[in-house]
Amino acid sequence: MALYRDSAVVLRTHKLREADRVVVLMTRSHGKVRAVAKGVRRTGSRFGSRMEPGSVVEVQLYEGRGDLDGVSQVETSEAHPHTRSDLGRLGHAAALLEAVEQVAQEREPDPRLHDMLVGGLRSIEDDNPPAVVAGFYLKLLAAEGVAPQLDACSSCGEDPERLFWAPEAGGLQCAACGGGRVVSDETLTLARAVLGGGLRAVLELPDGPVVHDLETFAAGLLEEHLERRLRAIRVLHDG
Repeated sequence: MALYRDSAVVLRTHKLREADRVVVLMTRSHGKVRAVAKGVRRTGSRFGSRMEPGSVVEVQLYEGRGDLDGVSQVETSEAHPHTRSDLGRLGHAAALLEAVEQVAQEREPDPRLHDMLVGGLRSIEDDNPPAVVAGFYLKLLAAEGVAPQLDACSSCGEDPERLFWAPEAGGLQCAACGGGRVVSDETLTLARAVLGGGLRAVLELPDGPVVHDLETFAAGLLEEHLERRLRAIRVLHDG
C-alpha cells in the first residue's frame, strides 16, 4: 500500500455508506484526487471536522485499487474560522471551490491552481472583498490560457468605439460581427485591470452595482469555457 503526503484543499464531500465520506481534494502535487475518509461521520471522529469543504490541510493518503484513494492522516493548515461562521464568506468560498473542481484535472499536478485557491480562500477569510469571486474567475481563465480579449472584437480583431459581450464568441464582439449583450465601460475597465496586474486595486473596491456586473461578466465567461452552469455563483446571486 503506497503512501503519499501532500498539501490540499477540500473541494467537496459526499456521504459513503453509514460513517464514511468521499472527499474531493485539490492537492498541490497530485492534482485533483478523490479519496475515502473512513469513519469521519461518526461522533468523535479524530479528523471529521478537518475534512469540510474549504479546509486547507496537510494530508496523508494511500493509493486505492480503483479511482478512490484513502485518507490515513489529516492536519489542519488554515482553519478559516471567520469563513465558517459567516454566510457571505461561505458563499464566496463555495463559488471558488466549485470553479476549481470543474477546472482541475484528475491526478494532473497543478501547483499554481492549488496556490491560487489557497490565496483566494485566505483573502475571503481575512477581508472578504466584494470582487473576490470576479477577480478569481478572471485570473482562473488567464491561468487556463483562455483569458478573454477585452480590447478588440474577438471575431474581426477591430477596435471599435463600442464592444458587446458575446460569451459564445469567447469574449467581446463588435456590432458588425453580431454584437451581443451590453457591457458597461466600467465593467470592462475593471476586468482589464484584473488581467493587467491591477487585481489588488479591484479587490479594494466597495460593494456595488459595478462589482456585481463584473462578477456576472466573469462568471458568464467561465461558464462558457466550462460549457456548464456554476451552481454556487447562482445561489450567491439569488441570495
